[in-house]
Amino acid sequence: MGCLTQESEVNAVTREPKDCSRPSRGALAFMVNSEIGAVLAVMRRNVRWGVRYMADDDQLEHSLIQSFKDLRKNIFLWQDQWHTINPVLYLQPFLDVIQSDETGAPITGVALSSVYKILTLEILDLDSVHVDDALHLIVDAVTSCRFEVTDPASEEVVLMKILQVLLACMKNKASIKLSNQHVCNIVNTCFRVVHQASSKGELLQRIARHTMHELIRCIFLHLPDIDSTGQALTQGVVLHANKEVTVLSVSLPDGSKQHDNGYVSSEHEARPSSVASNFSSDTLAGKVGENVVELGPGKELAQSGPQLMMAPYGVPCMVEILHFLCSLLNVTDYIGVGPTSNPIAYDEDVPLFALGLINSAIELCGSSIGDHPKLLALIQDELFGNLMQFGLSMSPLILSTVCSIVLNLYYHLRTKLKLQLEAFFSCVLLRTAQSKHGASYQQQEVAMETVVDLCRQHTFMVEMYANFDCDISCSNVFEDLASLLSKSTFPVNSPLSAMHVLALNGLIAVIHGMAERIGSELPGPEQASLNLDSYESFWMDECENYEDPNKWVPFVSKMKCIKRKLMIGADHFNRDPEKGLEFLQEMHLLPGPPDPQSVACFLRYTSGLDKNLVGDYMGNHDEFCVQVLQEFARTFDFRDMNLDIALRVFLETFRLPGESQKIQRVLEAFAERYYEQSPHILVNKDAALLLSYSLIMLNTDQHNAQVKKKMTEEDFIRNNRHINGGNDLPREYLSELYHSICENEIRMTPEQVFGFPVMTPSHWVGLMHKSKQTAPFILSDSTGHLDYEMFAVLSGPTIAALSVVFDHVEQEDVLQTCIDGYLDVAKIAASYHLNDVLDDIVVSLCKFTTLLRPLSVEESILAFGDDSKARMATVAVFTIANRYGDYIRSGWKNILDCILSLHKLGLLPARLASDAADESESPSDLERGRPAAGPSPASNKPSLAIPQKSSGLMGRFSQLLYLDTEEPAPEPTEEHLAAHQRSLEIIQKCHIDNIFTDSKFLQAESLSQLSRSLILAAGRSYKGSSSLEDEATAVFCLELLIAVTLNNRDRIMLLWQGVYEHIANVVQAALMPCALVEKAVFGLLRICQRLLPYKENLTDELLKSLQLVLKLDARVADAYCEPITQEVMRLVKANAMQIRSHIGWRTITSLLSITARHPEASEVGFETLEFIMSDGAHLLPANYVLFVNAAKQFAESRVGHVDQSVRSLDLMAGSMVCLVRWSFKTKEAVGEETAIKMYQDIGEMWLRLVQGLKKVSLDQREEVRNHAVLMLQRCLSVVEGIHLPKELWLQCFDLVIFPLLDDVLETAQETSPKDYRNMEGTLVLSLKLLSKVFLQFLLDLSQLMSFCKLWLGVLNCMEKYMKVKIRGKRSEKLRELVPELLKNTLLVMKTSGILVPGDATTGGSLWQPTWLHVKNICPSLQEEVFPGNELEQLQKEHIKAGGSSIPDRSLLVAPSETTA
Repeated sequence: MGCLTQESEVNAVTREPKDCSRPSRGALAFMVNSEIGAVLAVMRRNVRWGVRYMADDDQLEHSLIQSFKDLRKNIFLWQDQWHTINPVLYLQPFLDVIQSDETGAPITGVALSSVYKILTLEILDLDSVHVDDALHLIVDAVTSCRFEVTDPASEEVVLMKILQVLLACMKNKASIKLSNQHVCNIVNTCFRVVHQASSKGELLQRIARHTMHELIRCIFLHLPDIDSTGQALTQGVVLHANKEVTVLSVSLPDGSKQHDNGYVSSEHEARPSSVASNFSSDTLAGKVGENVVELGPGKELAQSGPQLMMAPYGVPCMVEILHFLCSLLNVTDYIGVGPTSNPIAYDEDVPLFALGLINSAIELCGSSIGDHPKLLALIQDELFGNLMQFGLSMSPLILSTVCSIVLNLYYHLRTKLKLQLEAFFSCVLLRTAQSKHGASYQQQEVAMETVVDLCRQHTFMVEMYANFDCDISCSNVFEDLASLLSKSTFPVNSPLSAMHVLALNGLIAVIHGMAERIGSELPGPEQASLNLDSYESFWMDECENYEDPNKWVPFVSKMKCIKRKLMIGADHFNRDPEKGLEFLQEMHLLPGPPDPQSVACFLRYTSGLDKNLVGDYMGNHDEFCVQVLQEFARTFDFRDMNLDIALRVFLETFRLPGESQKIQRVLEAFAERYYEQSPHILVNKDAALLLSYSLIMLNTDQHNAQVKKKMTEEDFIRNNRHINGGNDLPREYLSELYHSICENEIRMTPEQVFGFPVMTPSHWVGLMHKSKQTAPFILSDSTGHLDYEMFAVLSGPTIAALSVVFDHVEQEDVLQTCIDGYLDVAKIAASYHLNDVLDDIVVSLCKFTTLLRPLSVEESILAFGDDSKARMATVAVFTIANRYGDYIRSGWKNILDCILSLHKLGLLPARLASDAADESESPSDLERGRPAAGPSPASNKPSLAIPQKSSGLMGRFSQLLYLDTEEPAPEPTEEHLAAHQRSLEIIQKCHIDNIFTDSKFLQAESLSQLSRSLILAAGRSYKGSSSLEDEATAVFCLELLIAVTLNNRDRIMLLWQGVYEHIANVVQAALMPCALVEKAVFGLLRICQRLLPYKENLTDELLKSLQLVLKLDARVADAYCEPITQEVMRLVKANAMQIRSHIGWRTITSLLSITARHPEASEVGFETLEFIMSDGAHLLPANYVLFVNAAKQFAESRVGHVDQSVRSLDLMAGSMVCLVRWSFKTKEAVGEETAIKMYQDIGEMWLRLVQGLKKVSLDQREEVRNHAVLMLQRCLSVVEGIHLPKELWLQCFDLVIFPLLDDVLETAQETSPKDYRNMEGTLVLSLKLLSKVFLQFLLDLSQLMSFCKLWLGVLNCMEKYMKVKIRGKRSEKLRELVPELLKNTLLVMKTSGILVPGDATTGGSLWQPTWLHVKNICPSLQEEVFPGNELEQLQKEHIKAGGSSIPDRSLLVAPSETTA
């Protein structure tokens, strides 16, 4: 056995004790025996010990060896009751060796290894008796270890073993029994080894530092287990003990010792080094040299007893250790180029090591520190003050460690460090992170990384905004950080660097946090506003509950609104104080007129004021300004504060004026307030005033470079004699004030570097004072209570930053980060309905798609397919459009520009814009050849153009893609095909079709903007351009517009006006058939087809719009007549029940009437007509006359088969059924006036019907002409069910029957037989019609006053027909027919008693005129109607009745009155 090698020792140090398994109780004796043997074996190898061991029997053995032998005798006797044995008994021999100055390094090293083994195998545990005594002995022995140095290597081994054993003590489960004193001793010894190692090997240096970190972790890991209310630990004073106890202190390089108060005195004793030295504390100090940091007495040593230090370790030792570590940071204030070989390395190394230890402690117990006021006070003041100084270090390593500590402090203790964090962010991070302020690139990067790490804490920015930006007296930390990140993203005259990307990551982290909070309970989207009608004091307002968001969110929002106005007021004040105060009164932030207290609060608590102007204003002799100054002083709390500290706090808030009178007024106000609150030493306010003046003069004397002879302490004391009510102030008191002013200047002017405040000692004192009065730190939860206001600040800079970075980088990961940022911004903007922000995002992204560049098709596809940035931007644009389209406004224009570009490149699917009815269309519809809805494949839609040229939609696309079909297109390259395939895959991911199919879910305003954008895009494409490409674009836009319209049938009024006007412009501008007008016409028809079943209130408006078809140019209308008619037929068949108005039906019949004369459309048009009029299924009073006229048009049309005209006449005649039905319904009508009106209307419709038939009765075609006469006869005769006024019959004879007979007769006489064949038959039918109708309604007609005239008209017609000549010959048929019809008529009139003998004075006035006409027609008819006997009998009866005699037959008709 012997000394362990360095390698084994390193392994032993780095090995964790917990890896060792605990031996059984029986094996402990053997284990200890083994260690005894190991130590003795090494001792025997030494000549000194070997000789003494080999001496004669009379000589006694050395006490160290004898103690091991005695122990060997006993250990096996303890085997069964080992747990009852005091550990001191078997540890003491090893500890004696460790403490002996006679042993060499190998022996001491083995003894230390044995102790380490006992500790790590947990032979000592909490169950061991007197375990606390044992641990204390081990610590005392190891910390006072002595050995002879034989060689450097063995010395390093011993030092490592010392570290090993001390760390094992702290890691042992029984370490909680260690006292505060012993823990401090352990830390002291380890730190000495760290310094000792600086002159040793690299391995020892690293192990020593590692052990120090492990010790700190072990100690502070115990803090969470200490109850904040338990014993006096939370009030633990600085470590102290009796004279034998060493306490932490710092020795300085010049041989002076630093006291706790910061002053330096010469107390260092140099100790000579010795090669064979013992490792005592004194010797270590000598070996380390001048730069030793050791344990020394604390400030409160005299105030506590040793019992506290001997208690189990807790807060007291932690306070002392933390204070010790902070004091290491203070060393840099006094260190210069010392004796070290590398002073620069030392300057960085010492604070870096101390900062690392502090960080280790805070990492483990950060949250628990807040439960212990003493520890917290160290963190708040001493530590953070040092962090502020080291944060401005030129060393990136130190800055990085400082930032790590601040990150941990923010996480664990931010509620206790509100103003400290604000100061660090403002004075360190913001200043360092900006390159133009003198920091190196490495420093900037460290600071920026810290800012970004903070931003990655989801609540960080919210808490910065709530606690600082919404606090009147604090700076706008959130806005400053946001400005830093956004500005740092933009490369200025330099390429994009990692720093720019890092800043972008910070912005995106903040935005991502907001986006993740979307969905939690949010306030209204409107930014909080404050309308003050009158002044209400708010300077001292506090929130009811800073933990309840329902309380603090409205409070901070209100304070932010006030702060915004105050910032404007501060700006006015900085330009003109009086006008600034007037502005504040107008804003109701000051009362009118202002009172001194409110103005004082404004000057005291408002950030951003010019401190020079504040001082000048308060120093004025004006009475109001004097009152303001007094109120200003009353806002300070100087209790328990030294005069110099109070003066620093007071003068930190403004700049002391230069005029002596103003200075006096200011200091008088200060002195009065200070004496009021701190009357302990000073007897009156005059004493406070004089001493304050004296301090100001001392400050000027000591820190003004122009003053060569400085005031001494004695001078200062002498100058202040007898000022305290005639007595002297205590010398110690004045001395303390003197040194305080000499060491730390009171800055009379606010010090700034590059526009950033500098944290001077005076400023720090003021900050610590202010921290006692500031509002509590608000902790934010995961809800976005303030995100709206924050996003309003962040959105613009973030979009700009994203755009810049996205434009300059090519790395896929950074590009994806930018895209994620864009999507997060869009999500937040949509959540808060910020339409402008979404539009900005769309505009920003669209410019990266490359789709808007003026390139050829091949170049565009290659550029798009090979550019991953363009593809990512395109997917992002359409993702935003699909997800957040509700809140896009002007951005639709850019989105549509991209879609149109993709369409031109042929990258869009054939059926991009579908609507709800597309999938439900039956195959039979397509088989009938109707145009398919939307941009369908050409196979589904027949060509609707003129025969010579395909004008169908797909046909036009073909012309677009293959402009010259004669020349074969070149074969695409593999590169082009690959780019095209990638492009298609990306477009598929975009789901562009969803934008239009899901437009029914868009909000109304967004939908309107989309519609307007489509109309504008279509208008740009076809106006002033006749190219096929532009026409195809216009067609495509129109398709999308129609699809959007159809998908929003429930909101059609939102779109209808714009859609209709656009289609009207297209239709009216078309002079030739083309795909655009085709799409417009059929789109309009399709809209009507789809909307009529659902929008009864829009029926007339929709049908009226179809009148655009009537305005088509003749060539265009002719080209599309048949398919238009087909669509009209479908519309009518599907919606006949919905069309009720005259206006709607008039449009339909107008369209049908046009088709009557179109060869291809006539058949379809007639089918539609037949659908309406057959059996009167869909005839209404509103459309009756319209369809009768339309049927007349088809009957007169010669473009179709004769049979169609005949069927049209049948439809006209069949419509009588409707008149009869309506007449019956009229009888049931309520109200006489209504019935009369209905009868009049029915009569009018009947008259229009027979007039129409009368016109067709003159048709050239015999079949049509004759059938029309027959149908007319039927309509005139079948009227029993219709209530027709008698007067209407007179109109019928005058307007229809008599003109018919005249016109037919005239046509037969004057037209060529080739044009009008067999007119004789028509004459016969017409005459029969006259006779039949006259006889059918004879009785009713005879009652009319004008019956005689009517009867004479009938006779005249018969007379004409009797004499008619056709082609120069008399018609035998008519000569036979006329007498027969006349005879029949006369007989009926005779039988009816209408035609009876009489004179002009009686009712038989028809007698003579009748026979006069009959004589001309057929003279023999009188005898046939009235045989001789019958006429005589009638004459007799007439005479008996008192009438005159009837002339005889010969005189009945004078011969001269007959006509040939």
